[in-house]
This record gives sequence, structure tokens and C-alpha cells, in this order.
Amino acid sequence: MKIAVLGDGGWGTALAVLLKNKGFSVSIWGAFRDNIQAMKKHKENKKFLPDIELPEEILYTCDMHAACNDAELVIMAIPSRFLREVLAKHKDILKTKKSEASFVSVIKGIEQNTLKRMSEVLFDVIGAVRLGVLSGPSIAPEVARGVPTAVTLASEKEELGSELRDIFRTDKFRVYTNRDVTGVELGGSLKNIIAIAAGISDGLGFGANTKAAMLTRGLIEITRLGEELGASKDTFNGLSGLGDLITTSVSMEGRNRSFGQKIGKGKNPRDILKESVVEIEGAWTSKAALALGKRHKVDLPITQQVHAVLFEGKAPLTAVNELMMREPKEE
Repeated sequence: MKIAVLGDGGWGTALAVLLKNKGFSVSIWGAFRDNIQAMKKHKENKKFLPDIELPEEILYTCDMHAACNDAELVIMAIPSRFLREVLAKHKDILKTKKSEASFVSVIKGIEQNTLKRMSEVLFDVIGAVRLGVLSGPSIAPEVARGVPTAVTLASEKEELGSELRDIFRTDKFRVYTNRDVTGVELGGSLKNIIAIAAGISDGLGFGANTKAAMLTRGLIEITRLGEELGASKDTFNGLSGLGDLITTSVSMEGRNRSFGQKIGKGKNPRDILKESVVEIEGAWTSKAALALGKRHKVDLPITQQVHAVLFEGKAPLTAVNELMMREPKEE
């Protein structure tokens, strides 16, 4: 089987390494020629996944046709902010794959203008495809290093879910199936907002009590909004909800937590976003989540405060104080 990974970020690269090590023929497409050329030359993605040796036989390319030629599986690993643009630019090539290949989205985000999940954006531009969504507690460097990891593969079609599960699973990468695509996509996206809050807590010097409260109440927010949007409550108690939330909020390699920590220590969030070479998905997702909450009349207090700190100039300590002084209520 030939597999095309669209996106040369850390997660796309880690999955390419995993799949190549299973014996599949793998290509990585990236939009920026400099990074693709550097990966090809150094056999390392120094920009997005440093210190991981890349297999010699992977095809590194900026040519979408070359990447997707004969591919039976197309993995979408493009940052959420740019997915629609990339799909539209290459839709003629990608539309030809609808009858030939399955698609898997590993993107964690919500489109800001339309408030659509990534699978919905894909359907908008390309049309109906055989689709799976892979998500869960999976820090890219750990997966690339072969650290035991468990994730969820969601597909509305049970047979397709099982087929895709078997492509990805290894003795170090366990894959569970789920039919709740909405819940798996939302869990993977919304947890990044709470991870930023957890990082801010770390940066302010708070302890385990504060982080435990943040994660617990954050999971309730995620579940509350997810159920309103048609997802199953059970999904958010699984790997793509609680599991991913814990990992992203405690790992020193979690980019959203690290982003929040820098803010808690006094750095301007806009400056961090401007300087970052990697996407901080939680920052942009906070905008979309807040809009979804308003549309569906769902209370999202942590999300509201994170958004206020990131985009409205609110001081992190003030945001924490306002959360603590909210009207008393039953749990």
C-alpha cells in the first residue's frame, strides 16, 4: 500500500515514520520547499520533529500529484487554519482520489469562519470520501520514538474503521475504534484550550490543586458543548477526550501547555504566536469554541477566560480570580 501524508509538521512526520517502519510506501507532502529539501537532505525534520531519524525511503515532495500518485490512503495533517486553502488549491488532484483511496484526518481544530470540524471542511471542498479520524493522547516525538501509545480511530462506517485501525496499529501504537466522529474531532480540538489554561496555571506558579480543578472543569466544558453538537458523552471520557486532555496538559512537549506557561510567566501571547514556528491550535480554537458556545447557548467559562487572555489583553491572574469568584453552584 502507498500512503500519502499531507503536512510536514511533527505529527504528520511521526505518523509517516510509524507507517514506513511497518513496511508501507510513504510520501510526505509539504507546502514549504525549504523544509522539504532539508528533510530530504538531513533525514530529519529539524523544524518540527528534531532529533528523530527519518527513514531513507520516504518520498519528500512539494508536488501534490507526486505525493498522491497511486496512494490508497491519504492522511490529512495540515494545520486547521490552512486546510480549506490547501484543499481548494489541489482539489482537482484530491477529487480523483475519492474513488481510489480512503482519507484519515489527524487535524485538531475548528475552522474559525464556518465553525466546522475538519471532516466537514474536507467534505465541503472535496465531497464525500471514505473517512476516518485519528485522535488521542499522542505527543508526536514519543510516537516517533516508539513510546507505547493508545489512540482512537473514528469512522461512521464500522468496516472502514476496522480496516484503518489495522493499517496504523503496531505493538507500540494501539488503536481503538469508535463511530462517534463528531465527539472524537471535538475532543481533540477543544482540549487544547484547556491545556493552555493549565499552562497558564503552571506559569503563575500554582500547584496540583489548581491544575486538577482546571482539567476536571475543563472536561465538563468540553463534554457540555460536545453533547449539544451531537456527540456522545462517553467519547469525552475516553482516549480522544480525557486521555488527550491529560497528556496535552502535563507533557513538557505539549505545545499548547507550553504556550500557556509562557503567558503565565508574563510573555505577551500575541508575540508568542507571531514567533512560533509551530501552530498553537488551541489559540485559534478558542475563538471558534467561544462562537459555538454563544450560538448554542452553552456556558464555557474557562474558554471565555482563555480567549480574553489571548485576544483581549486580560491579565492571567485576573482571569483566574474571576473563575474562582464565579457564582457558587452544584457540581
